[in-house]
Amino acid sequence: MFEGSAASSLYLRAEHAARTIRARTTLDAQIAVVLGSGLGGFADEFEEAVRIPYAEIPGFASSTVAGHAGSLVIGKVGPVPVIAMQGRVHFYEGYSLEEVTFPIRTLKLLGIETLLLTNAAGGINVQLSEGTLMIISDHLNLMGVNPLRGPNDERFGPRFPDMTEVYSRELQETVVEEANVLGIEVRRGIYAALPGPNYETPAEIHMLRSFGADAIGMSTVPEAIVARHMGMRVLGISCITNMAAGISDGPINHEEVMEIGNRVRATFSLLLRHIIDRLT
Repeated sequence: MFEGSAASSLYLRAEHAARTIRARTTLDAQIAVVLGSGLGGFADEFEEAVRIPYAEIPGFASSTVAGHAGSLVIGKVGPVPVIAMQGRVHFYEGYSLEEVTFPIRTLKLLGIETLLLTNAAGGINVQLSEGTLMIISDHLNLMGVNPLRGPNDERFGPRFPDMTEVYSRELQETVVEEANVLGIEVRRGIYAALPGPNYETPAEIHMLRSFGADAIGMSTVPEAIVARHMGMRVLGISCITNMAAGISDGPINHEEVMEIGNRVRATFSLLLRHIIDRLT
């Protein structure tokens, strides 16, 4: 059933984390949202919310990055039960990809079937201006490592999972339809993930553009791979918070990323609410 004790241990640890979370709430959610830099405010709008700091969940690592609150929020968006990760941990913080993706494993064991991944990203495609919401149509994993490396436990998923459609085309269409109703401009594009923590050089951005990347970031892809490994439906949305090096004339800084994230918060939250309503 599984290859070695390490795989079994991961499953058991995820079960333990899931039991800990279940003991704190009576809500039964099938939808989860991971909120990226500057976008965590969406979870503050939940009704009947229970907030659990990551430090109180076995196996959950704590974020060291500004803009990532580090709490699991369980509540309702309208009538719909939803779990939100208010911030995530990253590979560049020194965590392994097993640690980065452990919360996604736990969410699956909690009964989550649909995962909405959000992030702040740098724009490579010149048609993506700051504040644009980009639906992720596909990704490039350029982090130099894969979260599925190592022993495989078939209770999570197969040894060689298919990645033909990581990001659900059906969910992408849902976003486009709801955005059109709301008058919100969205675009689709390919997201490239690099390990960070430094921003990319102009030469690297030139290379990534030739690869077909539309936006660049330091997260999301490991979570998407693990979610698909477990058969979850995945939707990815990037908020373009800055133009990448060589596209923009000025320097890039994290404060700028946070500022743009806060600026689009209301639009982003409105769109998320409508998407979640469509998933019921």
